[in-house]
Formats: sequence, structure tokens, C-alpha cells
Amino acid sequence: MDFKKIGLALLFPHIAIMIILVPASAFLLVYSMVFVGKESVLAVISYVLSAYTLTIWCFKIPYLIKYFKNFKENNKYLRIWRGDEVLRIKLPLYGTLVFNTAYAVLQLCLGLYHKTFWYCSLAFYYLSLAVMRFFLVRHTRKFKEAREILAEYKKYRACGIVFLIMNLFLALIIFFMVYWGRTFNHHEITTIAMAAYTFTSLTLAIINVIKYNKRNNPIYSASKAISLASAAVSILTLEATMLTTFGKETMDNFTRQLFLALSGAGVSAFIIAMAVYMIIKANKNIKKLKELPDGK
Repeated sequence: MDFKKIGLALLFPHIAIMIILVPASAFLLVYSMVFVGKESVLAVISYVLSAYTLTIWCFKIPYLIKYFKNFKENNKYLRIWRGDEVLRIKLPLYGTLVFNTAYAVLQLCLGLYHKTFWYCSLAFYYLSLAVMRFFLVRHTRKFKEAREILAEYKKYRACGIVFLIMNLFLALIIFFMVYWGRTFNHHEITTIAMAAYTFTSLTLAIINVIKYNKRNNPIYSASKAISLASAAVSILTLEATMLTTFGKETMDNFTRQLFLALSGAGVSAFIIAMAVYMIIKANKNIKKLKELPDGK
């Protein structure tokens, strides 16, 4: 028996097996925790299988990095993507516009179905973000042949002003959370999945804001600022969900309200600061551009 071949086969299985193991181990883990119990034999098997799946994928990371690096360099569509700045702006804008609109419609439907203003206020907030993205999309369509820096900074400033107005509705959402105790109660696994998604989107939003703020592209910077504002509000609703799901037996109602009030004030202050920064930056650049001989 060749133990070396067996070991290599276990640590570096075929890619098809690795792909199948991901949903299989995830399904088995969730099923055992929800329906069977954390101390059952099936739960132990799911833990071992999940650990094994994670291990073999970690061993595969260097090969995946090399593969995607070669794919990025040789694929003609990716070369077009890297060389076309307008395309890199438009496609994410369209995608986030569709997502924001769909999420706002979902919240509105929940508000109408449950007859609660809580969901309707969330719907209005995300719908406002979608409207802001729509105007950015219209701008990229209108000036697709040549960039209009002055017009872009005006759109950038308008987004900052809208953020200030939207902060009033954010304050209403925070009021519902704190005063009326409007929160969500989900299963633990659902809450953990929400946390993973929210923190991932927040991290990516922060990275993109820093990355594209250094470039002279106000439209893209405005789009990433919208994503950051959306992620910040998601953090707030996630906190309310986690406090309700995990803190019922360890935290009294007053403490939960205090945490939500402080967090809500922090998120609101952050969005106000971001909006003021956008307005000041846009005004400075608009003034400089208008002072140029060909300024409009």
C-alpha cells in the first residue's frame, strides 16, 4: 500500500470532488445543528467533514492564485475591462442599482404585508440610495464619450447633500429600534451568516472608498460612498438582530436600548461626516475648475 499516494490523494483531491464537498459539508453541518443536535454522531461527522473541506481548500490556495493570475492576464474580456474605465464604472453601478431597488421593494412589501412603518422606513432609505445610483448611471450614459469633470463633481456634491437629508430618515429608523424596540429575531445560524455578509460588504466598501477616492473619478467615489452608507446601516440592523437573538438572557432591555442608541448615533454621525466631506471636497474642486480658462 502506497501511503504517500493515499496522502496526496486525500490532501489534493480532484477539483470536482472539492467543489462537491463545499455544499455537501455546509448542508450536513446546518442540518445536524438545526434538526439533529450539536452532540449527535451526525454533528461530529459534519464537523470533521467541514474541517477536512476547509483544509484541502487551504492547500489549494497557491494553485488558485496562480490560475486566476494567468486567467486575468490572458483573458481578452478582462483586458478590455482593465482598459475601459467607463465600463468599470457603469457595470458595478447597474448591478448595485438593481440590488438596491430589489431590496427596497422587498422591504416595502414586508411593510405593506405586516402593516408596519418600520419596514417602510427601511424601504424608503434603500430606495433613496437606489435613486442616487440611478442618477449616477444616467450621468455615465450621457457622458460616455468624454468625461465631464465639472459635472461629475456636481453629482458628487449632490450625493453628499442627499446623504444629509437621508440622515433624517435614518434617525427615524434608529428611533424605532431604540424607543419601540423594533428588532429582528432570527435563528442563530441565519444571524451568523448575516454577520459574515455584512462585515464582508463593509470591509469591501471601505477598501473601495479609499482606493477610488485617490483617483480623479467623483462618480465612482460617490458610488462607493453609497455602498459604505448602505453597509453602515446594515451594521446597525445586524447589531439589533444579534442583541435580540443572542442577548435575551444576558442583557436587559435598557442595556440593549443603550447599545443601539450609541451605535445609531455613531452611524448617523459617520454618515453626516462623510456627507460634509463630500460637499467640501466637491466645492473646492468645482471652484478650481471654474477658475480655469476653459471652465464652465
